[in-house]
Amino acid sequence: MSQTPISPKHLHMPHVEKGMAVGLFGGSFNPPHGGHALVAEIALRALRLDQLWWIVTPGNPLKAGREALPLSERIALSETLTENPRIKITAFEAGSAIRYTADMIDHVTTRNPGVDFVWIMGADNLRDFHLWQRWREIARTVPIAVIDRPGATLAFLSSKMAQTFSRSRVDESDAATLARTRPPAWTFIHGPRSSLSSTAIRSAERS
Repeated sequence: MSQTPISPKHLHMPHVEKGMAVGLFGGSFNPPHGGHALVAEIALRALRLDQLWWIVTPGNPLKAGREALPLSERIALSETLTENPRIKITAFEAGSAIRYTADMIDHVTTRNPGVDFVWIMGADNLRDFHLWQRWREIARTVPIAVIDRPGATLAFLSSKMAQTFSRSRVDESDAATLARTRPPAWTFIHGPRSSLSSTAIRSAERS
């Protein structure tokens, strides 16, 4: 069965202007759910972002072998989860040879000089962040905002990333300045948490 073609607008980086603060929220979103939307909204407000790029990746090297919904379907489902015009659903990685987050961040920052980017991830990803390709390089390239997720609140204390960059932690009360802070810099943002997870949704569908 052929896949639905991906709209050209999703294969290009969203338009930005110099001086903007932009969040990069990437993942396989397999499938996307309300918990992802909550993370995006919390990040927008707490970090005072002009835009948030919801980046639907073609695949995740750490999740190789896991069955994934077609990229076009994950994009379409993501579109249904938010009506905030500052959240831009994109899959620009599919139009290039980008495989790893570190490469994607290099790609974005070199093509958008004068824009302040910040990487956004749920606390559940912080626990395994040290397994990512060139994770230290990521932390030294862009500030990182970690958004609280159920069962992962203590990850910022125990994770290798948090311990390695403990002196670079920005207090949550100063989160609004993070995007303009020279990396390495990271913060942990508490707030409402959703118990939804892509893994649980896939398991329920298989059942």
